[in-house]
Formats: sequence, structure tokens, C-alpha cells
Amino acid sequence: MIRAPDPSPIGDALAWAARIMAIGIVMFVPGVIGTWLDKRYELGFLGPACFLLGLSASLIWLVKIGGNSKNRRSG
Repeated sequence: MIRAPDPSPIGDALAWAARIMAIGIVMFVPGVIGTWLDKRYELGFLGPACFLLGLSASLIWLVKIGGNSKNRRSG
């Protein structure tokens, strides 16, 4: 039986760093866009609503990543 090589610790750390940065961007960018739209169209609800949308999307993504990493270790 041929086994796949184990990933290097540095490669694994870089993959996790990329995931964390992507989650941070997903959390932050919708709020910035919503705030910009609030200023442009003189509204007051899009900034906070988009920040909440980004927060919920990033939390869902974190839960999915956490579930996948747990399943990988046990299997």
C-alpha cells in the first residue's frame, strides 16, 4: 500500500495562516463596503448589517473548518 507523504509543518502552518487571513477579510470587507454605501446614499443601516453578515459568514466558515480538521485527525 502506498502512503501519501505527510505534509511539512511549515506548509501546514502557511495553509492555516492563509485560512485565518481569508476569514478575517470575509469578516471585515462587507462592513467596509456597507459603510461606504451608507455614506454614499445617506443611509444608516447597511454598515452594521454588513458587519453582522460578514461576522456570521466567517463564523460559519470557522465551524466548517473546525469540523473538517477534527474528522481528518480521527480518520
